[in-house]
Amino acid sequence: MDKNDLDRLLSRLAQLDGSDLHIKAGGRARMRLAGSLRTVEDEPVFTAEDTERIAHAILNPANLEVFHDRHEIDFAYGLAGVGRFRVNAYYQRSSVALAFRRVLSTAVTVAELGLPPVVTKLASEHRGLILVTGPTGSGKTTTLSAMVNHINLTRQCHVVTIEDPIEFLHTDRLAAIDQREIGFDTESFASAMRVVLRQDPDVILVGEMRDRETVEAALMAAETGHLVMSTLHTTNATETVNRIVDFFPPHQQAQIRVSLAGSLRGIVCQRLIVDRTGNSRVPALEILVVNGRVQQSIIDPILTSEISSIIADGAYYGMTTFDQCLVDLVAKETVSLNDAMNAASNPHDLKVMLEQAGILQTGQLASTFL
Repeated sequence: MDKNDLDRLLSRLAQLDGSDLHIKAGGRARMRLAGSLRTVEDEPVFTAEDTERIAHAILNPANLEVFHDRHEIDFAYGLAGVGRFRVNAYYQRSSVALAFRRVLSTAVTVAELGLPPVVTKLASEHRGLILVTGPTGSGKTTTLSAMVNHINLTRQCHVVTIEDPIEFLHTDRLAAIDQREIGFDTESFASAMRVVLRQDPDVILVGEMRDRETVEAALMAAETGHLVMSTLHTTNATETVNRIVDFFPPHQQAQIRVSLAGSLRGIVCQRLIVDRTGNSRVPALEILVVNGRVQQSIIDPILTSEISSIIADGAYYGMTTFDQCLVDLVAKETVSLNDAMNAASNPHDLKVMLEQAGILQTGQLASTFL
């Protein structure tokens, strides 16, 4: 098997509206469809020579040298008429394996993603820090791209993105957008952030905050009048605050809490849940919008645990907890009770909320839906 077979599999993935393709030596291709990883039974087994040949065909010489040196690399792959893919090539059991994540080649809107208006409101901020969080594959990059798209259509400004790799391609509209890719246009997130303020940005998108230096630079940029957007692999708003603080040594954490409280504008935490059709996934969100109570909870570590209850009471500001969002999705018949229960942060609390909303009969066994 060779690059032509890879392109055929990627085309098939797009036709099935799948999200990921996995290939490795000794096994058949697997595709992630509606969140489930399925073996492509009508395809032959890949050999070590097959995966090695494919890697050599889609990596440029510079990346190929890095791959052979480090045994892993991230890059983007475009297939004309099909789309773009984020790729991780790596070694397992001394042979090459590849994971492809399908991404849309052009940005979508906040509305098309089914995100609430508060996400657009956050994207309309002119300064501060906005974080989109969630596990791998939860759509963080897609949400950030939609927010950049909103800025592009509504604001005359300069946007600089730092990505690894570039996934969504933005065409200048009202905004001028420069997209920098790690490994090609800059060495690392940290090195790009060291010089970004010299590039006269109004908006800075950092693909991921991986180290203290990047976090420190992002906070400084947000404090000095720029809008900074980034991602973290955290599951909820409280964990996100703690993760940022934990990037720093104990003697700096009190000051970082003050800095974060002053610059943070909002946190959008995402999970993807299979919809009722079973053919696609919809986002379930926890959204924090920073107000005075939230700022005090960030500054005082004793009060940080109260952030979740502030979110639960913050509907006026556009805030919602995961479980409140799940109640809404069940009420709209977007997701099933079973999937909502399985995705809940606290299934018991969700059951009570569903009963209060009249969706679940009082006393009905939650196990019916698990």
